[in-house]
Amino acid sequence: MFTHWVLLDLGHVENLYWRKSPVVSKIAAIFPPVVRAMRIHAFHHLYQYRLERSTKPFLARGGKIKRCLYCLVELTHCLCAHQPDIESQVAVLLIVSENEVFKPSNTGRLIADTVKETHVYQWSRTEPNPEMLALLSNPAYYPVLIFPAETEEDKTRVLSPIPTEFAGKKPLLVLIDGSWREAKRIFRKSPYLAPLPLVSVEPERLSQYIMRKSENEQHLATAEVASLVLDMFGDRHSAMTLSLWFEAFKETYLTCKSRNKPSITKPALQRWIAHQQNANCL
Repeated sequence: MFTHWVLLDLGHVENLYWRKSPVVSKIAAIFPPVVRAMRIHAFHHLYQYRLERSTKPFLARGGKIKRCLYCLVELTHCLCAHQPDIESQVAVLLIVSENEVFKPSNTGRLIADTVKETHVYQWSRTEPNPEMLALLSNPAYYPVLIFPAETEEDKTRVLSPIPTEFAGKKPLLVLIDGSWREAKRIFRKSPYLAPLPLVSVEPERLSQYIMRKSENEQHLATAEVASLVLDMFGDRHSAMTLSLWFEAFKETYLTCKSRNKPSITKPALQRWIAHQQNANCL
C-alpha cells in the first residue's frame, strides 16, 4: 500500500510522491483544482479505476450537482482543505460493494482520509483481488472482521474482550462497505473471511447517519462503525478524529442537499477545525 501526495494549486500540478506514477497524472488531470497538498489514497484510486471503465455516468438524486471528485460534496462547499493528517496504530482493509464506489454519500472514503494505511478493494464473488488475499495472509498483520455477531452461528469466533497485544502484529480491521443487504451477501459469499476472528459493535446510540435510510435503525454508517472499533482497539485519537470528520462531512453533505442552500456557520465543521488546530499544537 502506498500513498500519493498531489499539490493542486490554481491548476498547476506537482507530484510530491517519491515515485513517478501515471495514476497520479490521470487523477490530477480529472479532479478539480484544490489549493493544498491533497493526499490521494486507495479509495481515490478505486474511484478512478471505475471511472475509466464506466460506459455510462452514475445517475442518482443530486446527480446534477457539480461535485469535487475528492470529497464528493458540492464544489462550493469542498472539504478537501480539511482532510485529516494523523498517524494511526492500526491498518484498515475496506471491501467495497460495486454500487458503493460512486455514491457521494459513501462514508468509507472518510476512513481512508483518516487512517493512512487503508487498503481498498472492490468485492468480487468469483474473482477476489489477489493482493487483498495476500494482505489477509500477511504474517505482519492481525486481521479481524468487523461485523454484527448476530449473523454468525459460531459464537466462538467472536473476539471478546479485545486483546491488548497482538503478538507483535499490526491489527488489520476488515470492514465491508455497502448497504446492509450487500454487506450480508458479501459476508456469506466470501469464504476467505470465514477464518477471521470477528469483532462485533453494539452501539449504545442510534446511528447519526441520516443521509440514507437503512432497513434497521440500529445499523451504523461504515465510518461510524470504524470510529467505534478504533476506540475499542485503543486508538482513541484516530477514533475521535474520524468521528468529528464524519460529522463535518455529514453536515456539509446535507447542506448541499438543501434546496435553499442556507448560509450557516457549520458548527460540526468548526469543531473539526478546532480539533485539527489543537492536535497541531500538541
